[in-house]
Amino acid sequence: MTFGAEEEIPWDLTPPDDFDAPPPPAERELVAVSAVAPAPSRYADPADALHTVFGYDAFRGDQAEIIQQVVGGGDALVLMPTGGGKSLCYQIPALVREGTGVVISPLIALMQDQVDALSAVGVRAAFLNSTQDAGQRMAVERAFLEGELDLLYLAPERLRVSTTADLLDRAKIALFAIDEAHCVSQWGHDFRPDYLQLSMLHERWPDVPRIALTATATEQTHKEIQKRLQLENAKHFVASFDRPNIQYRIAPKNAPQQQLLELLRSEHPGDAGIVYCLSRKSVEQTAEFLNQNGISALPYHAGLDSKIRAANQSRFLREDGIVMVATIAFGMGIDKPDVRFVMHLDLPKSVEGYYQETGRAGRDGLPSTAWLAYGLQDVVQQRRMIDTSEGDDAHRRRLGQHLDAMLALCETVECRRVQLLKYFGETSKPCGNCDTCLNPPEAWDGTIPAQKLLSTVVRLARERNQKFGAGQLIDILLGRTTARITQYGHDTLSTYGIGSELGEQEWRGVVRQLLAQGLLAVNGDGFGTLITTEASAAVLSGSRPVMLRREPERQARPSKARRTALADLPDDIVPIFDALRAWRAAEAKEQAVPAYVIFHDATLREIAAGKPTTLAQLGTMSGVGENKLAKYGEAILEVLAN
Repeated sequence: MTFGAEEEIPWDLTPPDDFDAPPPPAERELVAVSAVAPAPSRYADPADALHTVFGYDAFRGDQAEIIQQVVGGGDALVLMPTGGGKSLCYQIPALVREGTGVVISPLIALMQDQVDALSAVGVRAAFLNSTQDAGQRMAVERAFLEGELDLLYLAPERLRVSTTADLLDRAKIALFAIDEAHCVSQWGHDFRPDYLQLSMLHERWPDVPRIALTATATEQTHKEIQKRLQLENAKHFVASFDRPNIQYRIAPKNAPQQQLLELLRSEHPGDAGIVYCLSRKSVEQTAEFLNQNGISALPYHAGLDSKIRAANQSRFLREDGIVMVATIAFGMGIDKPDVRFVMHLDLPKSVEGYYQETGRAGRDGLPSTAWLAYGLQDVVQQRRMIDTSEGDDAHRRRLGQHLDAMLALCETVECRRVQLLKYFGETSKPCGNCDTCLNPPEAWDGTIPAQKLLSTVVRLARERNQKFGAGQLIDILLGRTTARITQYGHDTLSTYGIGSELGEQEWRGVVRQLLAQGLLAVNGDGFGTLITTEASAAVLSGSRPVMLRREPERQARPSKARRTALADLPDDIVPIFDALRAWRAAEAKEQAVPAYVIFHDATLREIAAGKPTTLAQLGTMSGVGENKLAKYGEAILEVLAN
């Protein structure tokens, strides 16, 4: 497949058969430039813009220092978690500095929603990408050249077009913002080749400040961003990666679709969320299963027609209570703040991918769930995919290191959050809000079971010149009489029946954890058979003990109330909040925009609790800027009065 100079490449690192084309905006006519006509004066300072435009009284964390760095003309490299307020770090400087802020974003399918959200607060925004016709592009270019735009969004591929760079030369640029900057990492999970050319921004426009932002970066990725984007002299800001409102839970996989259904019914009825699956087939089957059981679910993967993908994404963004079942082709840049859960039915390939995907939950700061079903077959499948992947040995080693880190997170007996943050170089204390904190698992001495299992593998190889998968090994240890046991004469092995102290699921846990610890390996024959490793010898000789994790009998399951938009709302406030959400839904439908473009749940919660009776009182609520107050104020007061 080749792409012309006028097209953007929708890049992700799913397997080649999951390659995704960019879905165009759906369900309404494309709006290339925001409808806010009057040109506002530049704001006196960042605090003025924050309050007047966005309706907030104070900056969070490092926002004020980051913004001041860019407003003053300096470069910045920002690592900040999803939901931490990264967008304001370039939007406000673009409003304060002279000229137009140019945002490099890999997400052409979401540019329309980003423009809608800015338009709603009175910011003049537009985009240029391959979804537009010639007339729409000309209108945007004219507005840009005449100084009528505060922000202009471009995909990185657009800069390959010489006319784009020439266009930027002809206007005053306030700043360059490089969003999702981790896409420059060549071995990262979201690598975009065209990000490698973004060093041109500094070379061609050396006096324009640049700000690169990402929510997902290890120390290695951080250094790679700095080097490839020539940000050696930039000021670096690294916020905490912790998302305390997200509850991390990893459960043994046992009929995962049924586990998912039970979780949705018991903890998240009516909530919006994302379910990630490894394959297209699993996506289709899971979405169908949920719909058959009364839960509104939509599929999203690269094999769907682009119009269907676009329509499904649009419904997810614009309707309440939709569950999106997807491959990892879906999600980067999704701004929907009220995603209450992200659930994985298959093991992610890396901690970076897992962190970014789970970070799409709870952007509004309200309690949310990140749940993962994890089993033996996940480990076998991932090891096999690495062994058969394209690339050299160094590439496969990197993939193996990513998987090892993910397995360590799954198998830890310590706090999940401590383990997760440690991966990103951050130290923390047990959180009290993950499954291992709420219901601690036991660590037990699994040396003897490990020796029995490894001995079986060795004896099959040496005495019979045979290799088998986990199922046959467990049948041998449990002393079962099956057709295959009889066929191969495995009932005559010295290890036959010596593992009766453990049940089948416990043995599967032993196999899984030995694979995770590198004491077993998947043979490269494509059949998932198991072999020993160099480290196995130390276990068999007794010189290396093996500590294993025993799953608690009861999985942690906090009450639903802690993880919904209704969390901590008094009973008498809930009807008011519901009425405000109903008004918002109707308003969003009429405008054909996502509900969060009108107001976030967090803002509606504050309005419901505060019960303002005048426009002046309403204007003091967080998230109610001047433009939204003028546009929606009277309607909100009417809802409250009724």
